[in-house]
Parts: sequence; C-alpha cells; structure tokens
Amino acid sequence: MMAAALGIWMLERRGQFVTVTRLGEQQFLVLSGPATITRDRDWLERHIGPGDFATVSDISGTMAMVPVMGPHSRQLLQSLTDADLSPEAFPFGTSREIDLGCGFVRATRITYVGELGWELLIPADLAVHAYEAVVSAGATLAIRHAGYHALDSLRMEKGYRGWGHDISSGDTPLEAGLSFAIAWDKPGGFIGREALLRQRERGVRRRLVHFTLDDPDTLAYHDEPIYRDGEQVGHLSSAAYGHTLGRTVALGYVTAPAPGTEPSWFASGGYEIEVAAQRFPAQASLRPFYDPKGTRVRC
Repeated sequence: MMAAALGIWMLERRGQFVTVTRLGEQQFLVLSGPATITRDRDWLERHIGPGDFATVSDISGTMAMVPVMGPHSRQLLQSLTDADLSPEAFPFGTSREIDLGCGFVRATRITYVGELGWELLIPADLAVHAYEAVVSAGATLAIRHAGYHALDSLRMEKGYRGWGHDISSGDTPLEAGLSFAIAWDKPGGFIGREALLRQRERGVRRRLVHFTLDDPDTLAYHDEPIYRDGEQVGHLSSAAYGHTLGRTVALGYVTAPAPGTEPSWFASGGYEIEVAAQRFPAQASLRPFYDPKGTRVRC
C-alpha cells in the first residue's frame, strides 16, 4: 500500500546536533549541523521504503537562523511581535510562525546553551531586516553577540552533547546518558531497539561523565586522559572554560571494570584529569553541574 505523502525538509544550522520539528501531519523540518547535513540526509533517504511516498529536500539556502538566548530573550522578542511568548502560551519545545518586524519567522523555543531562548528561522530575503530589528531592540537590554566557542562553553556547562565529540555512531544512548530520550514503547519500535534492550538488561561498561577541574586556572580542551583512583579509565571528549561555573568543565567517557557496574560507580572515586603531563583533581557527576533540573530553559 502506498503511504501518504511525507515531506521532510533539511536545513543546515550552526551546532552539532539534530532537531526535528513537526510542521504538519506528514511534514517535518530537520535542522542539522553543517558537518553532518549530508550524512543526515543520506540516512533519511536510505530509510525511505519501497512502498513509501516521501521526499527529502535541502532548503538550507532559503533560510537563515538567528538564535536569541538568555534571561531577557523573552522580553526582547516580545517587543518585536504580537505573538504571546509567555510560558503558558509558548512553552519549551513549541514551534510556530510569528510576526517579527516587517515579516514572519518560525520561532522555536529550544536551546543549546542551557538558558531561556528561541531559534528564529528566517526567510533569506528577510534575514538582514530581522537581524537588525533584534539587535536594535536589544540595545536597551545590553544584547551581545556570542560566537561558536561561547556556545560550546555554555553547552558543556549544561551537559549538552556535541556530535562527533561526545556522541557518534559508535556510542549508544545508554552509554551517552541519554536513556531518558528513548521511547522504549514506541508503536512499531525503532531501529536498534532490541540491541538497546539487551544492553539495558546487561548494563553498560562505559559511561559519559560530567567533570569540572578543581583548579580554576587549569584549562583543558579535549582528549586529556581521565584517571580514577590512579588508574586511567578514559579521556575527555569535550572541554572548555565554563564562565558561569568559573572553572574548566568537560565531558568524557569512563570505562568500568565490567558491564553492569552500578551507575554510582562512575561518579564516585578520586578523579584526576591529566593536562600537559600533570594531573589535576576533578569533580565527577552523572548530571550537569549547571541547572541539572533544566528549570532555566523552561521558565
């Protein structure tokens, strides 16, 4: 039987993760990182079955994306639109078209920096106008431009994973600490479900762990060795100076002696990170050090 027409639009965005927005019953918008857009599009196209009626289109050249993030982002954007951006009318995870300046943009309440914010998808011909409107309105709120390294630092403080660094095709969601995002009882299942169920039953041997260095003047970048009670157990996958925490923050995989090790083992023990051939004490946690309950992104 021929399935209903399914439209999937691919759009490139700065960042190293994928978000999927459902625009309609059979229409989806996929935002992918510049380094992975070809990979993600290929994956989607390869999984269109012979009886499916679906198309995948790359629309990156038609849209621009401007993230507006921070504690005053709602106040800033509300001054530019008639749409209700209150928490009740526009909760976290919502995506809809709103008026902004002299046109319309798609505002999606999502964040990669751990703060209240929106990603604005703007038609290319409106991009400069919308950007200038945001910057002008933000002048009274001390708006600042933030580059990619600032974004990277903030996402590490919040524990957001980066594709190609903290997660890859060689890691599983259970190892990456993302089991909460798995729909185990999804109707029809999903690719890899049986393998993940076996791993969940057996337990994982390696786990992504959050770290901070005790010495605020010591900087790490990534790939530094991780020691637990004097034994090397892994290496950092991402690291940067966390300006909110006031010290280096990092993510890294730790390998336990055997599968099925209790989760508490990964966050216990005496940890050290080796930087420039010298070991420095570090704190370990299975939860983000910054806003672990995610209250700020949902305010």
